[in-house]
Amino acid sequence: MEIKITKTLSPKAKPEDESKLSFGKIFTDHMFLMNYDEGQGWHDARIVPYGPIPLDPSAMCLHYGQADFEGMKAYRTAEGKIQLFRPEENMKRMNVSNDRLCIPLIDEAFCVEAVKALVKVDEDWVPHSEGTSLYIRPYIFAIDPMLGVHPAKHLIFAIICSPVGAYYAAGLAPVKIYVEPNYVRAVTGGTGFTKAAANYAISLKAQDEADKQGYEQVLWLDGVHRKYIEEVGAMNVFFVLNGEVVTPSLDRGSILSGITRKSCIEVLRSKGYTVTERNIEIDELVAAYENGTFDEAFGTGTAAVISPIGELKYGDKIMALNNGEIGKISQLLYDTLTGIQWGRIEDTFGWVSPLE
Repeated sequence: MEIKITKTLSPKAKPEDESKLSFGKIFTDHMFLMNYDEGQGWHDARIVPYGPIPLDPSAMCLHYGQADFEGMKAYRTAEGKIQLFRPEENMKRMNVSNDRLCIPLIDEAFCVEAVKALVKVDEDWVPHSEGTSLYIRPYIFAIDPMLGVHPAKHLIFAIICSPVGAYYAAGLAPVKIYVEPNYVRAVTGGTGFTKAAANYAISLKAQDEADKQGYEQVLWLDGVHRKYIEEVGAMNVFFVLNGEVVTPSLDRGSILSGITRKSCIEVLRSKGYTVTERNIEIDELVAAYENGTFDEAFGTGTAAVISPIGELKYGDKIMALNNGEIGKISQLLYDTLTGIQWGRIEDTFGWVSPLE
């Protein structure tokens, strides 16, 4: 499919001070759009000036939440080249979400090329400063102008981009995590393994409670037993227990299969670490903390890459980890992944996808 390009006649001013870039508040000059209509499939791929997308008040996405998304980044190397990190994995995962939400599947290879085409048009928006990047948000939403609960017959696939700085203002400093005892994010058979837009609305109540208690993120427990670790609000999670790296198994279908998670497992195993994917009880973490074998914890995700955890609050129990400092495994993973992403170290895994 050809991608038609219409460039803006009114380019926006780019951020002058890249040290003040926040996350997801400034957007580039252009966006990618593609329509789906039953009987025609995906069609009319185009890059157009960034702007509002007209919606009928009865558009199904507004009423029934048939929408999903992905998140990835473009990085500028010291030599000025621009590259992506495993974009094919994002599009593969998007089709997993699409299948669960009855959204028509996308051509994964074509959508990777659409991302590259958009980044190429807006390549001057990819920031130059260390630690900065261009965040890329592909998403799909139903636009049928009618009320009625059924799979949409008309949808839009869109991609927007935003130059960003570090996800956390404090940088790589360890974050404080609140273990949610009451609300649940997902259950087996639900949509926890997808990037359904509604998953994030469901998490807001618990995040609000965490904020009130002075914690940056929520650690979710499973929705049935309320004892197995699932994931952090915006990240997958890893623990180092008596030297062993463990992370919750994806078997229950209630945890997102993170691309950074997958990359961390592959990096650690390539360096000789034992990484175990299994059920982890919150009480196991408490016991490990009390007997001195809870060595380290960290979250992983596209936005933050690696987020070391300095404190966990579970009920009245506060577990302070690693003297409030980043652990050696967290540091190793951060240095390795960001080194590959920004082209500072050799990509021996074949993960980098350069912008042609």
